[in-house]
Amino acid sequence: EELRQNLKTPTFDNWQWEDAEIMVLLQVMFTDLDFISSFNIEPEALQHFLFEVYRRYNNIPFHNFKHCFCVTQMMYGLIWLTDLRNKLEDIDLLIMMTSAVCHDLDHTGYNNAYQVDINARTELALRYNDISPLENHHCAVAFQILQRVRPPSSASLCFQLHLNHLGVSWPPECILATDMTRHNEILNKFKSVLPAFDFTNKEHKDLVRALMMILIKVSDISNEARPMEVAEPWLDCLLQEFFNQSDVEKLEGLPVSPFMDRDKVNKPSSQIGFIRFVLLPLFMELANLFPLTFNDPKGHRCKRRRWTEALDSKFVLISLLGCNNISLSASKY
Repeated sequence: EELRQNLKTPTFDNWQWEDAEIMVLLQVMFTDLDFISSFNIEPEALQHFLFEVYRRYNNIPFHNFKHCFCVTQMMYGLIWLTDLRNKLEDIDLLIMMTSAVCHDLDHTGYNNAYQVDINARTELALRYNDISPLENHHCAVAFQILQRVRPPSSASLCFQLHLNHLGVSWPPECILATDMTRHNEILNKFKSVLPAFDFTNKEHKDLVRALMMILIKVSDISNEARPMEVAEPWLDCLLQEFFNQSDVEKLEGLPVSPFMDRDKVNKPSSQIGFIRFVLLPLFMELANLFPLTFNDPKGHRCKRRRWTEALDSKFVLISLLGCNNISLSASKY
């Protein structure tokens, strides 16, 4: 029971767990949200699905299976934190959790800018005509996995049956929302629907979809919202993946992204702008929808100042959630 409660918090330390144990923790989260009983998913089918997901995450520094778990665990925590079980339909929660699990499947370790560079023109860029090639690929791999889930009469059928009900919203809408080039578009759409947001109106599907996209975006960049001892190793992993890409770009004579160049980037400088212009706006808009859950976002600005002050001392991350900016007390639930 203590573990279940800890799973609902942003302080959960993924580094203490091996991949095999993480597989079990993912099953715990899906079971705890009553997906097994609500959708008649056989435990063996869920295990097979998660194992296939595990197989399709590559051994790269950041966008790997552990990242998949962290994003899913934060989504799980947000569902409990914001009481979404009593606000959204079960299928919406299943979509968000499954999208979180699948959102970076078969990531190559090279971002979209590299994929679509005119001199690189990777197979993914050609296949998807330069439109969110990675995210479209993640979606395609997710569908491949779902079609192979055994026994086919349970989990696979459950997911597939709801596709007609959802149109094209699963998984593309949620997974494609993780393309950072669409950040402003998605955030502005969410801002525009906030005044009309009404959880009691079951006809407002567009509003729910906007929220789902924001939640997966928040979960995807949630490392900065974790305690320093959890977040700092993740930043090291991210920078290593960035540096690997920039090294290849230099060797191939391609343009090098400034935020990926190992000769120009340090930890604090890599995070100040990201927190100010990406993370804070997302959290603040989510706070507007859940004002009783998220405290005064001015505290976030205080933490950002601490980042600025840390430039010379090379401190790594400030925990936006851990310092009472967002209270995620499992005891409330």
